Amino acid sequence: MSMIEPRRGPRSVLLAPAAAALVLACAPAPVPEYYEIRRYRLADEDSRETVLAYLENALLPALSRAGIDRVGVFGVEPPAEAEEAPDPVDALSVWAIIAFPGIDDFIGMKSALEADAAYLEAAAPMYATPTREPIYERVESWFLRAFEGMPVMELPPQTAAGEDRIFELRLYESHNEDTARRKVHMFNHGEIDIMRDVDMAPLLYGELLIGANVPALVYILSAPDMESHREHWRTFLEHPEWERMRDMEMYKGTVSGIENVFLRPTAFSRI
Repeated sequence: MSMIEPRRGPRSVLLAPAAAALVLACAPAPVPEYYEIRRYRLADEDSRETVLAYLENALLPALSRAGIDRVGVFGVEPPAEAEEAPDPVDALSVWAIIAFPGIDDFIGMKSALEADAAYLEAAAPMYATPTREPIYERVESWFLRAFEGMPVMELPPQTAAGEDRIFELRLYESHNEDTARRKVHMFNHGEIDIMRDVDMAPLLYGELLIGANVPALVYILSAPDMESHREHWRTFLEHPEWERMRDMEMYKGTVSGIENVFLRPTAFSRI
């Protein structure tokens, strides 16, 4: 803005610290967003390359045109030498994470893609395969609603900087809906804060609404490398507040099964 002739318009008002704090306190809380997590199960490297090309050249650009720009695409991170190797199909799997500001964005995605001529043209190689030569065995999908304790995805600093990063996706099953609710409560009332405190850099937390593992929750942590991630876990498990919460009666027996996978983003991933 020119310093010679100030532009006339609504006046900016500087609030005193107490008043500013009151405004922030009265501001509406962010509305929890929604996530779709996909796993493309693939049998060979050629199929994997076709799916990756589809995601990079067709799906991600089309979603961006529809206003959905937080989309991650990942491969499975190879295990350390001493760790058990994943099933070959799982090792070839491609994972995708799509963040939706609201449920209407998710509902409208299919129609938006079908009406996008550029998308249909770019997706043609994916859709041209014959019935007896499918690209993927199946596309598994989980649909989640973000926790109130972290209603919006938080990208790690390495994403914006284009630096190396790894993610750990963890799925916690519960044996009934009440224990699942109590585990979500545990995250919302302390566990998320502890994870932030020890630099686990959580990406998202979500209650599983649709998927094969209901009732369950999913959360994803990030780190610049595996060594840092393991150190963060060690610090978390020794954190006095975690030890206190872990032993609280209301949180005992809330998890009946845990699955996890380590993911590394592709060069075109936006997460």
